[in-house]
Amino acid sequence: MIVEQIWTANAYRNFNYLIVCPDTGDAMAVDPLDSEKCLAAAKENGWNITQILNTHEHGDHTGGNRAMIAATGAKLLAHAKAAQRIPGMDRGLGAGDVIKIGKSVELEALDTPGHTMSHVCLLSHTDTPALFCGDTLFNAGAGNCHNGGHPNELYQTFVDQLAKLPDTTQIYPGHDYIENNLRFTLDREPNNKKAEEMLEKIKDQDPDSAFVSTLALEKDVNSFFRLHNLSIIARLREAFPDLPDEPDPKTVFLKLRELRNSW
Repeated sequence: MIVEQIWTANAYRNFNYLIVCPDTGDAMAVDPLDSEKCLAAAKENGWNITQILNTHEHGDHTGGNRAMIAATGAKLLAHAKAAQRIPGMDRGLGAGDVIKIGKSVELEALDTPGHTMSHVCLLSHTDTPALFCGDTLFNAGAGNCHNGGHPNELYQTFVDQLAKLPDTTQIYPGHDYIENNLRFTLDREPNNKKAEEMLEKIKDQDPDSAFVSTLALEKDVNSFFRLHNLSIIARLREAFPDLPDEPDPKTVFLKLRELRNSW
């Protein structure tokens, strides 16, 4: 499996992706907002875009669909419940559905509500798994729930699905928010040495060659996976004095998400 991460350089800091079968050159474009860059990358490498996958219905992920389909005739895939919000869908996906690209690439659809209620992530069936996670999971962060989502469901997605994936899983998010998210981690957990090291490593990175993290690293630097951390809980209590003495993980997650909304 070949993964081409495409930096849009737009105000929303979107990443688009081409997932390619090395045997046939067939490719799937994931959230191809910048259709011109995606088409140019495919042409340069001799790849044939046959499918488009929208992780969810927001315009900064679906906005390139029409141009991409016009140029390639690709089939459009998204969450089955997003059909009324994503025009022209050819295939609606549910949990466990398998998407094949060319001869040798298989991706599994995960039903991952939270950022929106009709959000899918893609998990590759490869020796080293890759997760194309849209706006559910970011490097060192979690998606907001402002436009059609809910933090309760986002919490369940994190603990019931994402946290249980192999630690070697590579993380391919929908946006480059890594620097600000790491600063939030260090504001919550000032003694997190791995977050400090990671921030120093990436703060001047070129998003055209962006750092790719793993789930193991996310568990070390992403506050939304660190719900039992005493430093995080103590800092939360400064913002929420009514926090219980021993808050449960869901309460910690929801308070972190609330705090991050205005941080």
